Amino acid sequence: MKISSQRRLLGTLLFGILAAFAASGWAYADPPSRVARLAATRGAVSFSPGGENDWVRASVNRPLITGDRLWADAASRAELQLGGTAIRIGETTSVKLLSIDDRFAQLQLSQGSLNLRIWRLERGQTFEVDTPNLAYSIRRPGSYRIQVDADGTSTTVAVRSGEAEVYGEGRAFLIGQDQSFRFFGTGLRDYDNLAIARPDDFDRWSAERDRRWERSVSARYVAPDLIGYEDLDEYGTWRAIAGYGNVWTPTRVAADWAPYRDGHWAWVAPWGWTWVDDTPWGFAPSHYGRWAHIDGAWGWVPGPITARPVYAPALVAFVGGSNFRLAVSSGNVGAVAWFALGPRDVYRPSYAVSPEYFSSINTSNTVINTTNITNVYNNTNVTKVVYVNQQVQGAVVAVPTAAFVQSRPVAKESVRVSQERAASTPVVALAPIAPVKASVIGVATPSAKPPEAVLVRPVLAKTAPPPEPASFAAKQSALAANPGKPLDPAAMAAAKPATPLAAPAIKVVTAPAQTGSLPRPQSSAAQETPRPNVALAPASPGETATLRPATVAPPPAVQAARAALAAASVTAPRNLPRPLAEAEPTPVRPKAAQRPEPPKPVPSVVATAVGPPAGAVSAPSPGFARPPEGVRGNLGAARRFLMRPTEEPRAPRAPVIETFSRNLPRAPPQEEHAPRAPAAAPRPPEASRPVAFVAPMAPPGRAAQTPQVRPTQALEVRPPAPASVQRPRVAGSAVPAQAARPAAPVSEPHDPRPRPQAGRAPERRDIPGDPKKRTEEERSHQS
Repeated sequence: MKISSQRRLLGTLLFGILAAFAASGWAYADPPSRVARLAATRGAVSFSPGGENDWVRASVNRPLITGDRLWADAASRAELQLGGTAIRIGETTSVKLLSIDDRFAQLQLSQGSLNLRIWRLERGQTFEVDTPNLAYSIRRPGSYRIQVDADGTSTTVAVRSGEAEVYGEGRAFLIGQDQSFRFFGTGLRDYDNLAIARPDDFDRWSAERDRRWERSVSARYVAPDLIGYEDLDEYGTWRAIAGYGNVWTPTRVAADWAPYRDGHWAWVAPWGWTWVDDTPWGFAPSHYGRWAHIDGAWGWVPGPITARPVYAPALVAFVGGSNFRLAVSSGNVGAVAWFALGPRDVYRPSYAVSPEYFSSINTSNTVINTTNITNVYNNTNVTKVVYVNQQVQGAVVAVPTAAFVQSRPVAKESVRVSQERAASTPVVALAPIAPVKASVIGVATPSAKPPEAVLVRPVLAKTAPPPEPASFAAKQSALAANPGKPLDPAAMAAAKPATPLAAPAIKVVTAPAQTGSLPRPQSSAAQETPRPNVALAPASPGETATLRPATVAPPPAVQAARAALAAASVTAPRNLPRPLAEAEPTPVRPKAAQRPEPPKPVPSVVATAVGPPAGAVSAPSPGFARPPEGVRGNLGAARRFLMRPTEEPRAPRAPVIETFSRNLPRAPPQEEHAPRAPAAAPRPPEASRPVAFVAPMAPPGRAAQTPQVRPTQALEVRPPAPASVQRPRVAGSAVPAQAARPAAPVSEPHDPRPRPQAGRAPERRDIPGDPKKRTEEERSHQS
């Protein structure tokens, strides 16, 4: 009985723990683990926070979230980074971030051009660009360009590498590599097939930015999706330090420099107070990793290279609380102070998160024990935690509260804090200061904004974006109730502005069940002279579009052959070079002009057009032969007629013997192209061909020796002898006598030497040697 009661008690406790865990999971809505970074600007680039109508000059390293907008004016451009994706913005371009989270990135392009370079897309991640004419969904990593004209009537898309889909009203098409199209309207029925355009200044600038990523040395030491690592190469060095691993040290900072000093604070939902670094390299060390003071200098220690990095608004710990005050020239004022977290320090967000998020944001940015993470998560009292960097001279940075809340530059407003006070001041979980409107917009000067017609221009979307964020005025009272703490999703959804922001109408298109394919351009000339539009079959909403190329009809003979095969339910032979509908007809030579020739060993097979089937009336096409009567309506005869060889085999040319010896006789040039004989002469044996002597290759260090050839051993080439006479063997030659062959009616070169006559012994020649011996032989011969 006692054991059963203990089991019931244990079950009740376990149920309570699971219920509390489920309730905590339902209560927390974790923010995204990634954001978009404004990495670079050139010219006049304006920025407007989500829910606001104000446009100010954009600042580099600003984190961009859902609802934020950018405008690049004339002769201007900018770059956004999102994990393994670079988004380049061309001049006179209006871009809005419709949705940014861990799995989905959705942009609105109302006007202008974008260059997208996607290096990595994890499983389940998608990227979508919504334009006035179509929704552009990217399926694979690659290089893409999208351009919307100034009046919004057409959108040009190009896939340099990768694969993408375009979605319109009831239609969708797949666009492959090296394809480019210009679409008009919203139904994808009217478009031009273009060639990939040549790179312009915007493309060359984008390629230069790509090379910074591809050649980055810092990519060896950080996780692939860590944003901003390519900027570390130019402003610092890497080295391995025992106990820390690979550490990056900045080389262009002052001697008394400390992390989180060159920049300003901004209020960015849903994270709250966010650090925006003013240095070009400051994004990655401010939102990832940890800082360590090593040998009198600061070094940045990135997180594990194998972990997916989780973005943090600022990896710092605040000190002092609401009662922290500093003495300045104007008197004793309220202030805010902070210092950078060191390796193995646990980061505690100011916003409510789940245990899983709390663990991942720490383990992805430093090497730390998970037990320590759990203890800090469950313990709300952080004053008893010991931080190493709090004891470092000059690590604590402090500014007046007014400078902090109005996003003024910290380097100009900072106040020095003594080491004793910095070490003795307790640490707090967040900066207990409520934001104002300047905290959201910043202190940047007002800047140009896009035309009003561009801001309200409707666009098409494949995926419905989240609701438009509320303005800061609608949330200010709720934020003031809990200073320094961001609003939870329920409170943000309840906040509604008094005057809604003018937003474009976003129409979600109905995606068909299957995606079609668009034809490829035939040549680069299509860029200057677009091909005629392709006629599409009418389709109801939701139906997959069918492409019908507007090509010229084939000749009547080809149509008749296709009809004959289709009537017999027979497909075209597989060995045809192209489908029958696309094959070019081969003219058939009239029978009178054909000469009987022996067939080649392997005749080439060419598809030849045949006439119409029996009963069909059609005029013969000029240049095509009409098939015999027995072929029409006969399947076997039609096949044989299709597969017959049409190219006549040519007679073999007489072999031309080439020689490389200068002292051998050569036939006159005009005889090399003599008319062919009715019957080709047989090829002479290999042994009768002239032989050229080639000097052997000398071994290393020894000169090559040219072989000595005696005059009596020189090869002798004579014209072919008559058929009835055997050619004698030449004295001193290694070439045997040639067999008899029939006379050929080919002119022979003149030879002044006498030839042997039939029936007579060959004339005796002088034998070189002793003159006396030669005289005795002559006397015996005369007797």
